[in-house]
Amino acid sequence: MTKMRAKHILIEHKFEADDLIKKMDEGVPFEKLAQDFSHCPSGKDGGDLGEFSTGMMVKPFEDAVMALKKGEVSGPVKTQFGYHLILRY
Repeated sequence: MTKMRAKHILIEHKFEADDLIKKMDEGVPFEKLAQDFSHCPSGKDGGDLGEFSTGMMVKPFEDAVMALKKGEVSGPVKTQFGYHLILRY
C-alpha cells in the first residue's frame, strides 16, 4: 500500500481550472486559490487532504497523484465530483 500526501482545489468546470492555473503561473499560491475557489471543505485548509493510501481516493484522482512528483501540480483531473487541481507534497 502506497502512502501519499496531496492538496487539491475542486471546481465545477474545466475553464475554472484553466483560469486557476494561469493565476498560479502569475504567482498566486496554490493554498490561497484553494481557500478562495475550492468547493471542497478542505479548501479552508489550503486544500490539504493530508496523508492517504492507495484505494482511499477515486481512481482518476489517485492515478493523477501517483503520476506527480512532490511539488508538482496536475492539470485538470475530472472525477464524478468535478475538476481537481492537485498538488503532491
